[in-house]
Formats: sequence, structure tokens, C-alpha cells
Amino acid sequence: MRTKTPRKILLVDDETVVLNVTRRMLESLGYEVTATSSGTSALDIFKGDPGQFDLVITDLTMPQITGDQLAQEIMGVRQDMPIIIHTGYSHAVSEKKVKELGVRGFIMKPVTMKELSEAVSRVFE
Repeated sequence: MRTKTPRKILLVDDETVVLNVTRRMLESLGYEVTATSSGTSALDIFKGDPGQFDLVITDLTMPQITGDQLAQEIMGVRQDMPIIIHTGYSHAVSEKKVKELGVRGFIMKPVTMKELSEAVSRVFE
């Protein structure tokens, strides 16, 4: 019996605790996760092999490069790349605004396993 290759997710959050918890949740859902705490590092990783990822989940508020800037850079390299913005600052961005950017999903922190699973599933449908 042939096993299905897990989908690969690039996860970006400058808060180490949030990064590690979210990574573990995604891995427990069966995804392969590359996690980084830097938006600039995430961009370098992505540009190194844009075809290796099936989804990017990024925090919105980060130093050096914000999540919406990262999303635009990534979509400049690979326009069809699904991206989910993950934020704790609802006043900083709305779901409508991220959709206008071409971002496919928006989830608020703190996120539950169920919310994360549903958001990722919606993007892959």
C-alpha cells in the first residue's frame, strides 16, 4: 500500500512559543512543517525552492518584514501560493483586507487545533 506524501507548510511567527505550539499542532494533523521565527529567513527559504511548499502560514506583525509584505513577496515568486495570515491583532488587518491581497485564509490567535485544522482544510479544498 502506497502512503500519501504529507503536504508541506512553511510556518512563520516571531514568537517562539507560538511558533512551536503551532508547529506541533500542524505536525499532529499530519503536515510536514518548516518553521522559522523570521520573515526574511522565510522568504530566503521559500525562494530557495518555491515548489517545495503547499501552504505558507505567517504571523502578521513581525520585525523586518510584516506578514502581508511577506505574502506579497511570496506571491511575486509564486502567484498560486496559498497563504494564511495568523494574527492576534484584529485592528491591524481584517479578513476582507487579506483577501484583497490575494491571501486565502485568516485566523486569529490564540488558535485552537480545530480552528487551525479547518482553516488549513479550507485552503486545500
